[in-house]
Amino acid sequence: MKESTCTALAAVRPSKRQLAWQKMEFYGFLHFGMNTMTDREWGEGHDDPALFDPDALDADQWVAALKSAGMTGVILTCKHHDGFCLWPSDVTAYSVASSPWRGGRGDVVAEVADAARRHGLRFGIYLSPWDRTEASYGSGTAYDDFYVAQLTELLTRYGPVFSVWLDGANGEGPNGRRQVYDWDRYYAVVRELQPDAVISVCGPDVRWCGNEAGDTRPDEWSVVPRALQDAERTADRSQKADDAGFARLVRSDDRDLGSRAALAGHEDDLVWYPAEVNTSIRPGWFHHPAEDGAVRCVDELFTVYLRAVGGNSCFLLNVPPARDGRMADTDVAVLERLGRRIADFRARRIEATATVSSGAPGDAATAWPGAGRTPWRPDDADPLPGVTLAFGRPCPVEAVVLGEDITQGQRIEHVVVRGRRGGRWTVLAEANAVGYQRILRFAPAEVDAVRVDMSETRDTPVVARVAAIGAAS
Repeated sequence: MKESTCTALAAVRPSKRQLAWQKMEFYGFLHFGMNTMTDREWGEGHDDPALFDPDALDADQWVAALKSAGMTGVILTCKHHDGFCLWPSDVTAYSVASSPWRGGRGDVVAEVADAARRHGLRFGIYLSPWDRTEASYGSGTAYDDFYVAQLTELLTRYGPVFSVWLDGANGEGPNGRRQVYDWDRYYAVVRELQPDAVISVCGPDVRWCGNEAGDTRPDEWSVVPRALQDAERTADRSQKADDAGFARLVRSDDRDLGSRAALAGHEDDLVWYPAEVNTSIRPGWFHHPAEDGAVRCVDELFTVYLRAVGGNSCFLLNVPPARDGRMADTDVAVLERLGRRIADFRARRIEATATVSSGAPGDAATAWPGAGRTPWRPDDADPLPGVTLAFGRPCPVEAVVLGEDITQGQRIEHVVVRGRRGGRWTVLAEANAVGYQRILRFAPAEVDAVRVDMSETRDTPVVARVAAIGAAS
């Protein structure tokens, strides 16, 4: 690939809304609704609204539990595939307004949005395009009008929204109702009413990682062919049946979306389209009493967190409240322990003296966790850009955190981490893509310095953060 082409690849940049989203790193999903009451994953629609009566609903408990895990936002399933609305919609009677909960005057969306603000978390909405109750589904423009009306309600009544999460799942089958969604119209409504919101999954801003198991690619690239933004393509790969196995399905295809080889032939039609890793704390997305003993352990969730947030992705973890309207004690306890694990990991950053191969070091070596103001950019002619962190004494090290200043694009294509002991350097880890943040883990090594060399780049790298993490005691 020619140098001019490499420069063009590095010139693809994120939007302001994508930058703000990427910095969130970790946020929560709340699957809650009629399915919670009926113990289903995919409701068939038309369930009696009288079944919805979570008499102990406590949105503050939900949001506080998510915050304890270190999350920065929450996305609520305002309407799932069954069509039951958690707010009093003006265009359907199938909502909380027809239920006995809060005497028919309740609004789950308002309670969660208000709780999020009280606890300092950002609020997002999930509004299923597939609706098994609405009679106009499959009619074309009439259903688009209905969907846009609901979308407008959610985007104008509840304050700022950081994410509109559009699901491609559809279980109608070959003989079911067929609705060709007017995605462009939906996107235009979001852009007009909530211009700072990212449109995720079946949308142009945030890309589905490709599975619901929490699996991550070895290297995640944010610069990818524009064709990956095709919402119909995503919908085609989404869930087609109420199959619990889908949530743990890990596909082996599409493992490389943005290397030089993968982008060959697409150089003139690229977009910034970063990945989100989503999974649930339980086998299902909604709460089921039979799964109370199957909550994922802290070790597993922390591993997914490190791979996702440390793999140039954001992490969306679903934690479903129970039928009474409260999160189960087990889930709350796991979240609190996960938050402590994350805080401990961050607290183990080793103080170091930074030297660089060229240029001024800026504050990249002191910017994590947090955000620095002056990234390090080596000289354009630097043959091997690198940062050395010297500790002044031997220290057990188990990870290095590296991040690019993605306002300047994604530029690093290969990085090697070495550790020094007794004056000798040995390789500890290496990877290809870096992007917003890469956490490179390795077996604990007793070293007095680490060096991070950027051996292959698309353009002069711009490093926002680099840190060494001490081994857990």
